[in-house]
Amino acid sequence: MATVRRHHFSEQRKEVHHSQKKSHRVRRRLSWDAWLLVAPFVILLFLAGVVPAVYAVVESFTSTTSGGFAGFANYHTVITNFSFWSSFEDVGILLLVWLPILIVGVVLLALLIDATRNWFGHLMMFIYYIPSALVGIANFMLWMLLIDPTVSPIKFLLRAIGVKTLDGILARQSSVTLVLALMLFFEGAGSWLLIVYGGLNSISGEVLEAAKIDGCNTWHTIRYVKLPLIAPWIGYMALMNFAYGFQLVLEPQLLSIIGQGLISPQWSPNQLSYTFAYSIGNIGAAAALSIIMLLITLGIAFVVVTRTSILERS
Repeated sequence: MATVRRHHFSEQRKEVHHSQKKSHRVRRRLSWDAWLLVAPFVILLFLAGVVPAVYAVVESFTSTTSGGFAGFANYHTVITNFSFWSSFEDVGILLLVWLPILIVGVVLLALLIDATRNWFGHLMMFIYYIPSALVGIANFMLWMLLIDPTVSPIKFLLRAIGVKTLDGILARQSSVTLVLALMLFFEGAGSWLLIVYGGLNSISGEVLEAAKIDGCNTWHTIRYVKLPLIAPWIGYMALMNFAYGFQLVLEPQLLSIIGQGLISPQWSPNQLSYTFAYSIGNIGAAAALSIIMLLITLGIAFVVVTRTSILERS
């Protein structure tokens, strides 16, 4: 009997050992598959992100004139520049105006489409996405056409509020901020709408049915079920657009050219960095400003990711 029992235990140990080896091989294979999947992104991140960042750090501590170590002189040059604080203020006000409009607008449109999951909802999704196909210069030219009272198809509205020339809009900081906010909203809303709507589609039908059985009406379902479950998508949208808006350069740069002195050519921090690099020729100061912007963006992202639950799945 003892011999049979020992034999039985021996067979069990062999089976457990074989199972562990098989499980280890599966995990190792999955690990290699995961690395293979992310390898293109890692390579691109290293070449387009890490290498330029390291180069900028080195340049920020290098004297442009002598080529030697400059300490924090370049950072001092940037911070004491008269346009430094005003450029951050301009972008900060824009973010305070644009981000709420984008987040609320995209979420509301996604909820409306989610409520009409038929051909009409799909048609509206396509219509909402069309403005996102016009990015960069195309989007900018469209908005110049819209806000110029001499050629705009809505010039009767512009004149009704007292706007008779394009300079009348560009001469006021509040008008410039509003125009930029609308430009950015229509440029990106369609693409982010697809992402947030995808988040709504990922909500299990059983969850919605359970909410209905518990007595939730449409408003309660949106507030207590849908919005908490798509919070990671909303958080991701807010974080990515904050980084994008913080580094804004194309639209204000073109507006400053058209405004011919009405808008500062250093309206945003990126424009100031451009001025340091290509107008003044101070590459070190431009690199220092880019590092300051990078640290601010990473710092805010770190706080959002580690100190809030907005990116966590409920």
